[in-house]
Amino acid sequence: MTQGVANREVGDQFEGYLLIKSVDKGVASNGKPFLTIVFRDLSGEIEAKLWEAAKEDEETFLAESIVHVQGEIRQFRGKHQLNIRQIRLANEMDGVRVEDFIEKAPVDLEEMKDYLTQTIFALENPNIQRIVRQILKKYNDDVFVYPAATKNHHEYASGLMHHVISMLKIAQSLKSLYPDLNMDLLYAGIILHDIGKVKELSSPASPSYTLEGKMLGHISMMVEEIKVTAQELGIEGEEVMLLQHLVLSHHGKNEWGSPKTPIVREAEMLHQIDMIDAKMNMMNRALEKVEPGEFTDRIFPMENRQFYKPTI
Repeated sequence: MTQGVANREVGDQFEGYLLIKSVDKGVASNGKPFLTIVFRDLSGEIEAKLWEAAKEDEETFLAESIVHVQGEIRQFRGKHQLNIRQIRLANEMDGVRVEDFIEKAPVDLEEMKDYLTQTIFALENPNIQRIVRQILKKYNDDVFVYPAATKNHHEYASGLMHHVISMLKIAQSLKSLYPDLNMDLLYAGIILHDIGKVKELSSPASPSYTLEGKMLGHISMMVEEIKVTAQELGIEGEEVMLLQHLVLSHHGKNEWGSPKTPIVREAEMLHQIDMIDAKMNMMNRALEKVEPGEFTDRIFPMENRQFYKPTI
């Protein structure tokens, strides 16, 4: 996989191994079934169509499967698409693993674990610290391997923790500028705000939304988790309600998915830090794919803007 599928140009022939991220069934205008498959490797993703798909194809080519594909890169509605000529499931003899196709956070996992541990040790409020510790203990394995989303920002293995650590470092840098902030509350809100993603998303490899994720969402699930954890620990008081509010309001607006808008200082700061880190991650990843003097592809979550990469 020296040249990833996302780096190929229109007209290029492709032959190699890819991981199936998602599969959707459809029916063509001629009444015949087809599959829309999203493939991924370390370079990125590409959509493909498997025309005249048989029932066996639907049962064989599933999300998180590794396949060997032959085809041609074409263009459809301004985007690259892989036209499949041949496709088969990979086997043990091919010597490929799911891990070979999954982008990982650009930060050492042990470094992130150490930073998180240090932050938790620094929490002075015993109730807040106990709630954070208990929730992390429950989801310890998952929080360090899950992505932060299925697309747009930090959508790679360990992306959730990369997002959290980056936000904690932003908060730390603002501490001296805004000394009235309750840093225990802010740090805890940052750590907890997206942990519900480990229940909202299906897996680290090719994440899709779980039934619980679609029906409830990560925000409501974490609000309930904070309540249940506090009850288990026998904790009552304003800390519980404030932590719930930070999670409820971290998207900032009702139309952005927040059941409540921020109405305490730390909740507003959490939202702003979340926005900064998510947007910088989206821009940086898009800019990495272009040369100086070029524009990125449009980034839909950022008002569909294209960003220019300066030559200086």
